[in-house]
Amino acid sequence: MLSLLHIEHIAVIESADIQFEAGFNALTGETGAGKSIVVDAIGTVIGGRTSRELIRTGARSALVSAVFSQLPELPWFAENEMWPDEEGNLLIQREIMADGKNVCRMGGRPITLSQLRTLGQQLLNIHGQHDGQQLLDPACHLSYLDRFAGTLPEAEKFAETYDAAESVRKQIKALHMDEAEKSRRIDTLNYQIGELERAELCSGEDEQLTARRDMLRNAGKLIGAVEEAHRALSGDEDMDGAVSLLMDAERSLSSASGFSGEIAELAERTSQLRYTADDMAQQVRELRSNFDFEPDELDRVESRLDVIYRLKKKYGDSVEDMLTYLERCRNELDEIQAADNTTSQLEETYKNRLREATCKGKLLTEKRKQGAVALEERIQRELSQLDMPKVQFQVEFQPKAGENGMDATGMDEVQFLMSANVGEALKPIQKIASGGELARIMLALKNVLAENDDVTTLVFDEVDTGVSGRAAQKVAEKMADVARRKQVLCVTHLPQIAAMADAQFSVEKGEKEGRTFTSVARLDEEERCKELARLTGGVRPTAAMLKSAGELLAAAAVYKRGRS
Repeated sequence: MLSLLHIEHIAVIESADIQFEAGFNALTGETGAGKSIVVDAIGTVIGGRTSRELIRTGARSALVSAVFSQLPELPWFAENEMWPDEEGNLLIQREIMADGKNVCRMGGRPITLSQLRTLGQQLLNIHGQHDGQQLLDPACHLSYLDRFAGTLPEAEKFAETYDAAESVRKQIKALHMDEAEKSRRIDTLNYQIGELERAELCSGEDEQLTARRDMLRNAGKLIGAVEEAHRALSGDEDMDGAVSLLMDAERSLSSASGFSGEIAELAERTSQLRYTADDMAQQVRELRSNFDFEPDELDRVESRLDVIYRLKKKYGDSVEDMLTYLERCRNELDEIQAADNTTSQLEETYKNRLREATCKGKLLTEKRKQGAVALEERIQRELSQLDMPKVQFQVEFQPKAGENGMDATGMDEVQFLMSANVGEALKPIQKIASGGELARIMLALKNVLAENDDVTTLVFDEVDTGVSGRAAQKVAEKMADVARRKQVLCVTHLPQIAAMADAQFSVEKGEKEGRTFTSVARLDEEERCKELARLTGGVRPTAAMLKSAGELLAAAAVYKRGRS
């Protein structure tokens, strides 16, 4: 259960600590006092969507901390290898920064927002005042039924089979071309393949040709430079080259090296220079011999580069890209030519997968219908307890429209029907239910679904909208019944519901130094009487209203003792 909630700088709440009790906790206060902000804070600390707009004006960040206790062994703990402390308490925190970033922690250890959201779904459920709108949407009815009937695993397995069949169907569709389109595509591919194959491209060819062309264009300069270097290094008939001169210098110094260490060092250095010059002369000779240019080679290179350039404009930015495109064209042509065989194989696969999906879909429908009967009985019982004994509730099944009579959810169109008055025909719930009826039907549905959940805390945010009189008393009693099994937190404006709570908190808004502040305080018995009287008659309760409020508290206590 949620034991403690700490709020800092959330909207109009500067700081608040709320210590909730097991059982039924009610939050009351004037409209706009900030009751729903408390619910927003609870949603924030369990990973709900939020924004930096929630941060109180002037604050750098907002922080919500929550302590949960008496928890069952939740799957999240083993999956993330993190557990409550030795006393069984679980501390989770979420801080929202002004730049929109979030810092989430569990037991002081950082966790991701996704981890926090998954953990939060296992800790508590929040039922808002707009949940009734989901009840008006038939698209939500199937998910409600699957949750109650326990058919979610079967629905997921069916969806996997259906998706596999759909994947094959899409492949078949992609392979089905009309003959004219197929013929055009084959002609195009044959032309492109032929053009690229005739070019006989080689990987890296364009780079090599470009380098050769540059060399050929500058052949005169290159030959002249190499010839002059060769003459300087190796000499000719008219002069000695650098190698020969260095050899003479080495010989002269070596003859006197025995008489002077300095001369010996110079001889050694001269010898090294001579070896280097000799290596250079050899490289120049090899380079000179490689300059063997044919007269028309430059024209041939230019012509080849022009062919490659024209192909690049159509098939890719490099020879490698064009070779890749060629291979892709060959593969596509093979696929088209083999499409008849491939399509035949895929169609057989599709039939098998569709047959498997149909089988699973029928089993899913059967289990859903069994669950629907049980859901109808449970909802009727709950509604009777909520002062709606004459209302009829039914789950209607219709075959799924569309191709093959199925989609990813199954083979069923499901919607809830009801009749609010005796003798009236059953009609879609969204067409005839009033606001008060919707609130009670949603409460009944939430209560039934919660029975199968491991979640220990339920939060209701003004789900009693549109309810009054005897119906309000029945809703209050139902809340008390639910609170015998789970912790209940309820934001309410109804005195009957607030009186039934085991702990009541007042949310009040005030001003201090030109700023708006919201405070949350637990009420004692006398304060509860005053608050219930205010809920009944306004800000100036009379003695009669206070007496009535006391009687309401006493009657609630009697009811709870009778149910314990």
